[in-house]
Amino acid sequence: MSDWLWMSASELGRGIGAGRIDPVELTEAYLEAARRHTHGQRIYVRLTPERAIAEAQAAHARARTGARQGLLDGVPISWKDLFDTAGTVTEAGSLLLEGRVPDADAEVLVHARAAGTVCLGKTHMSELAFSGLGLNPAYGGNTDPLPGTPPNVNDPALAPGGSSSGAAASVAFGLAAAGIGSDTGGSVRVPAAWNDLVGLKTTHGRLSLKGVVPLAESFDTVGPLCRTVEDCARLLAVLERGVATELGGASLSGARFLVLEPYASDVRDGPGAAFSGALTRLSQAGARIETGRVAGIEEAMGLSPALFATEGYGTWRDVIEAAPDKMYPRILERFRGGKDFSAPDYVAAWRRLRALRALWLAETAGYDAVLLPTVANLPPDVNRLMTDPDYYVTENLITLRNTRVGNLMGLCGLSLPSGVASCGVMMLAAPMAEDRLLRLGAAAEAVLT
Repeated sequence: MSDWLWMSASELGRGIGAGRIDPVELTEAYLEAARRHTHGQRIYVRLTPERAIAEAQAAHARARTGARQGLLDGVPISWKDLFDTAGTVTEAGSLLLEGRVPDADAEVLVHARAAGTVCLGKTHMSELAFSGLGLNPAYGGNTDPLPGTPPNVNDPALAPGGSSSGAAASVAFGLAAAGIGSDTGGSVRVPAAWNDLVGLKTTHGRLSLKGVVPLAESFDTVGPLCRTVEDCARLLAVLERGVATELGGASLSGARFLVLEPYASDVRDGPGAAFSGALTRLSQAGARIETGRVAGIEEAMGLSPALFATEGYGTWRDVIEAAPDKMYPRILERFRGGKDFSAPDYVAAWRRLRALRALWLAETAGYDAVLLPTVANLPPDVNRLMTDPDYYVTENLITLRNTRVGNLMGLCGLSLPSGVASCGVMMLAAPMAEDRLLRLGAAAEAVLT
């Protein structure tokens, strides 16, 4: 039974369908593992055992009568603590929302429940989702980063990546078959990369944000963190009540990729070497790889403060300023940076960004995807992040630099393990091109891992 904890969600689903795995026993195994794990309370804010067992029992009954709702019916997954869960405290990693209990499930959770997946519980995250590092001392009294900061699977002393930190850790440590997170500037792909998982950033607007605690709704997206590309494809279908992308026969032969400069080469040694090795393997598998720049991306990156922080602060200003002492100072500073821009600044930035998005699409139209190291740095030390404010700022900025390209340009993105610990390879594709992206990802996965 312990082997079940390390199987992919799709493998578990096939086992349930074949009668080899009982959904109730599987759910109990995950719940017990989470309760007993050394880092369990650093990964899950709270488990939902009564709900999980009830959903597993329903899945068991459907399996016995041949009425399963799909491949993932009966498979237990975790949910980032910004997805509303009826009757369960949902605080988005912030004491500002302490005791908040929604009346209804988020729409994507409704869809997941209809597909038969089992909700194990809610996972820790960066405060109000506004950090790529995954550090959350607010839940530890602002002096101790535990238990609000989940561990990194490769070294518990290192940052897990955020803001979907617990979602990644729940999968990486064998405490969930998959995790559902959100990505506004890299919050699915960063923790996926640093914990050697697959992370899918969906196109903005593809998946419902109803019942999702916002950071910046113009950029917020929902996405899964998984062991395999197949799991990402199947969970995307579950979350939107669609049909999973067919991955059979996926190939890199003839695929054309653009390696984006300077973001591909201006990285730290570890991610740089891992990316170089990955490019070699992709090329050997038949991919055509070119290196180049895209006009306007630097200008778009320069618009980031006027867009992300401004919308975030506009969304949360009244709540924040009513009790700023409840926030971790580094996160508070980031939100308050939104005060520096006027409404005309914000409108002008969006008008310019829309023009730059059109330029990006025109200049990348001949490529199947753009390639980058998912993250330009390796996971930093948590203790140093806590004691060195300048280090926190510089590491957070470089952590989100590459992933933010996809959010600014309105793209879908996929982070794949490179085969080197905590180093991911990212593919960025055109808006709503998830099907093509997932097929490319499946073919790349076969040669990278």
